[in-house]
Amino acid sequence: MSGCHPKAAPAAVATPKGNFSGPIVIDPITRIEGHLRIEVEVNDGRVTKAWSSAQLFRGLEIILKGRDPQDAQHFTQRTCGVCTYTHALASTRCVENALDVHIPENATLIRNLVLGAQYLHDHIVHFYHLHALDWVDVAAAINADPLKAAKIAAQNYPGKHTAEEFLAVQKQLKALVESGQLGIFTNAYFLGGHEAYYLSPEVNLIATTHYLQALRLQVKAARMMAIFGAKNPHTQFTVVGGVTCYDSLRPERIKEFEDLHAEVKTFIEQVYIPDLLVIGGAYKDWASIGGCTNFMSFGEFPTDEYDLESRYFPPGVIMNRKLGKVDPFEPQYVEEHLAHSWYKGSKASHPYEGVTDPQYTSLEDKERYSWMKAPRYKGEAMEVGPLAHMLIAYSRGHQPTVDTVNMVLGKLGVGKEALFSTLGRTAARGIETLITAREMENWIMQLKGNLAAGKKDLCTKWDMKKEARGVGFVGAPRGGLSHWIRIEDGKIGNFQLVVPSTWNLGPRCAAGKPSAVEEALMDTPVADAARPVEILRTVHSFDPCIACGVHVIDSRTNEVHKFKIL
Repeated sequence: MSGCHPKAAPAAVATPKGNFSGPIVIDPITRIEGHLRIEVEVNDGRVTKAWSSAQLFRGLEIILKGRDPQDAQHFTQRTCGVCTYTHALASTRCVENALDVHIPENATLIRNLVLGAQYLHDHIVHFYHLHALDWVDVAAAINADPLKAAKIAAQNYPGKHTAEEFLAVQKQLKALVESGQLGIFTNAYFLGGHEAYYLSPEVNLIATTHYLQALRLQVKAARMMAIFGAKNPHTQFTVVGGVTCYDSLRPERIKEFEDLHAEVKTFIEQVYIPDLLVIGGAYKDWASIGGCTNFMSFGEFPTDEYDLESRYFPPGVIMNRKLGKVDPFEPQYVEEHLAHSWYKGSKASHPYEGVTDPQYTSLEDKERYSWMKAPRYKGEAMEVGPLAHMLIAYSRGHQPTVDTVNMVLGKLGVGKEALFSTLGRTAARGIETLITAREMENWIMQLKGNLAAGKKDLCTKWDMKKEARGVGFVGAPRGGLSHWIRIEDGKIGNFQLVVPSTWNLGPRCAAGKPSAVEEALMDTPVADAARPVEILRTVHSFDPCIACGVHVIDSRTNEVHKFKIL
């Protein structure tokens, strides 16, 4: 790690300018399919209160009522334009659970491969294109020494990097700045500099180079999904009973998947993980900022769809940061609260009994302030997502996770307590990507072995029931996703989506307990109220998807500061 940056990360975050006190509103921090508003109170340069507010009502749960249960996946996929397959899988699993349908082994393997490809795509895009510019100062890369950058790369990256490569990227950046047409970097960084950025110009240049490479690489992960899924986004291969991608069983199609997987896996091993270590090594002060208390995972990648314990990443719950003590996940303890949401009523309900009846008040309402419901497990807010996945797998002795987490902690020179932080959350996403990429090779080999042995069945026959209920759990890239269905007279009587964003980014519950992101923002330092990149770091670490525009209101002057976060 020597030579990564010319100055060490400070022991404590720099003192905020003027020790600002007052409210800051960031609105919107956008997802592709919706809007997120974050409001915080800052006292003496640190966050003391936070409110997370979803600004878009979708109503998919209302739209689904009365429809054929098989149609649910086609509607719920439109919940999101990024991780679309996860909703198709959750909807299909919940109907299969209700009807007691057991799918063939090949169908499970193919579903795992497509979800694995979704993990690789989603995490690469998040790290480089949604989160990296919270840590990387692109403007500073213009002043880098390409030769010095090449030497740093030689020390920290297994792949080949040359001064000529970095010089070419630097020339591109200079041309963009001089033209005034900054393209993908327009307003995505701070031309005047920002004291919360620690990387050297050379490391900024290396990271910017990899940002551009990842733009091309992520397309290949998306193509992997389309080989079995027919298209991407909004795959078309899942059906109740299995999958329908018979044409993709041809050797040349599987070879195409293998080749794309090998290329993506090489990028993860030789670029993504080294970038994580180099950048993380410069921001070790963030190992004590942005942490939560409770964590939950449904696990993922099953061998038996009906047994959560068969999943490659195991399920479980960690309370009060007790690393090593994992409680079993028990679905009956999930409830959704409405007391601080824009819905009628205040009673918390289990998803099977959930009601989606909108009632908007106002943006200024401090009691009801979000279109998201507030899921709770045994009455507690839970963080879901890669950090929860890795903490639970680590605590349960999942050896690939134990080995990879220990490797990253060792190279960063931090202890296990660093996992409970914004830095830990960001690192966990990379760790999960690496482990998944490597395990996918085993699923490919199992599928090829089955096909060679003549086992080519992909779907099971089934019959619709008049009355039934079921749930589909997915350990999505962003966290615990569940779809809950009640079938009445052979149609959808009730359907509830409890998604990762509601767990992580929802409002307070009836007891006034903050959500994961509201908790994580507590005590976050803010060096410059007009450019609160520190808040964005923690919010983006939960992966609320792409951000397009941010408006920051200074309560003392009423001046509106505007900048874009790409």
